[in-house]
Amino acid sequence: MTTNTDSATLALTALLLLPLGLAVGSFLNVVIWRVPQGMSVVRPPSACPRCEHPIRGRDNVPVLSWLLLRGRCRDCRAPISIRYPLVETATGILFVASGLFAGPTWVLPALLYLVSITVALVLIDIDTRRLPDTIVLPSYLVTLALLSLASWNPGGEADWGALLRALVGGAAMYTLYFVIKLVYPAGMGFGDVKLAGVLGLSLGWFGWSALAFGWFAAYLLGGLFSIGLLLAGRAGRKSAIPFGPWMLLGALVGIAVGDAVGQWYLGLL
Repeated sequence: MTTNTDSATLALTALLLLPLGLAVGSFLNVVIWRVPQGMSVVRPPSACPRCEHPIRGRDNVPVLSWLLLRGRCRDCRAPISIRYPLVETATGILFVASGLFAGPTWVLPALLYLVSITVALVLIDIDTRRLPDTIVLPSYLVTLALLSLASWNPGGEADWGALLRALVGGAAMYTLYFVIKLVYPAGMGFGDVKLAGVLGLSLGWFGWSALAFGWFAAYLLGGLFSIGLLLAGRAGRKSAIPFGPWMLLGALVGIAVGDAVGQWYLGLL
């Protein structure tokens, strides 16, 4: 049973994570725009793409600035895409959801990192049909470091078995997608294969059920989306649909409900 103290801790965690998520979402907007173009995410400072006037600090407050400016540049009145506040809002909500799911534990940073690259890579893949190595490859080291911290669990009992499971999960997912790529090259890009290893690390840490259902959920969600496009006449049988977003969303679903689904399935047996 959740105590009042536990509820208060979760609520405080969520409250602290909302502004952090909004700020990270603002940075992710820069990442989504600049990384595919090979630009630095640090310099030059953000500016209006039409009049090139640098964005003032007061106009760079996540969501609020867009609302106050009514979605237009302060200087030239060019429209600012609604995607910017939506990315910030979505990241904030996902940070809060992560805090409520994991609580103030050492695995929370790893989960927040996964959420962050999910937001960035989903939109980049939709925009460019690419999963940039500059995000995916460093994620192996970052994810492994954060999951090692979670397994060490300073101040509590270590769980090195979870880290071993993460390594097995990462290797298994990478190998599986590599084989699928070899057997059916047109089915996915090699960026999906590289991403699979990163997702396998996180899914494996959370458990075998999370790993299995996270992999299955990617195909389930992607398949349902494809069927919806076909029924709506928005795509044909040979239309190319990026699979990276479904891999990422499937991983989040696997972490969130994989254990519950696994217990339900075992109960049926």
